[in-house]
Amino acid sequence: MSHFPLPPNAVIGLVGGGQLGRMSALAAARLGYRCHILTREADAPATQVAAGVTLSDYVDPTSLAAFAAAVDVISFEFENVSAEGLELLAALKPVRPGPHVLRVSQDRVVEKSFINRAGIATAPWAAVATVEELHAAASRLGLPAVLKTTRYGYDGKGQARLRHPDDLAPAFAALAPKPLILEGFVDFACEISVIVARGADGAVSCFDPVENRHRDGILDLTLAPARIPEATEAAARAIALRLAEALDLVGLLAVEMFVDRSGAVLVNEIAPRPHNSGHWSIDACPESQFDLHIRAVAGLKLPAAIRHSDAAMRNLVGPEGMALWPAVTATDGLIGHLYGKAEARPGRKMGHVTRLFPRGALPGEFGLAAALGPAAP
Repeated sequence: MSHFPLPPNAVIGLVGGGQLGRMSALAAARLGYRCHILTREADAPATQVAAGVTLSDYVDPTSLAAFAAAVDVISFEFENVSAEGLELLAALKPVRPGPHVLRVSQDRVVEKSFINRAGIATAPWAAVATVEELHAAASRLGLPAVLKTTRYGYDGKGQARLRHPDDLAPAFAALAPKPLILEGFVDFACEISVIVARGADGAVSCFDPVENRHRDGILDLTLAPARIPEATEAAARAIALRLAEALDLVGLLAVEMFVDRSGAVLVNEIAPRPHNSGHWSIDACPESQFDLHIRAVAGLKLPAAIRHSDAAMRNLVGPEGMALWPAVTATDGLIGHLYGKAEARPGRKMGHVTRLFPRGALPGEFGLAAALGPAAP
């Protein structure tokens, strides 16, 4: 078994080869570590910056054993991996966060139940296994509502907005696998998220809440910090910290929340990994969410999550996003990050752009558009 904190040149295994793994591997390199990526895809974004790669699915025992033998500690960069595979890895090397955390976060019914048991509010919800259960839940929660798969949904996939009773049966038939989850509609003032790191010693470090705006179910723009009252900010931080403790997390946790019209904070979902809404921290903080992810996994001391600048982060999505890249790189003040993906498919996150402002000087809407220039929404 590995000894913590990990010494320089130790190898961190990352399950998943996407952009979150790529940016984690870059952070690990800065801290003197090497990363070994387990992924199904050759030339995945993380493999382009990693010291080692195992090409395999996430369940084959032989490949998993070989991967574990090549690393000192293991983490993951997205939830759609096999919890069983992660448990096999955990029998061979430390896995941070543990498989128990993944099991909570990768099933929406388990996740909502866990959050509610921790004494934290969510939107009203109901598990539905049949069309009859869906009709009963819809009459109880009201319409509009959102019907979602309990697993494998991200970036707006695996869900349907229900506005009229006639929408129920077709949506139920179209979504799989069953059971599904129906979530009541929240009339929210804004969407926010908080990212918290927690070490094996229980030490925690919490980033400032940020405001998130979505387009077609995909994060479009993040503003750091969120423009919310101090009491709302304190409530959001407290929720993130309580969930990290309840999960006995070692690693990083992103908590997405709604702020409703009355100022109440409701949790939407959690992700035990780096998160798209934390990418601004690469440029606006001395230590980014990826640095804190690697520090927690490697057993290093967690520094305070300090923000030295305000920031706006815009995703570059699909062919339209990539078409902006030449103008982004030609514009002073825009900090561009590309993920190394070969094909710009519609709805695919290709990179992001960050614009920094002095602390306390995040502009209003017109100033924001002017500052983002070619990358303005």
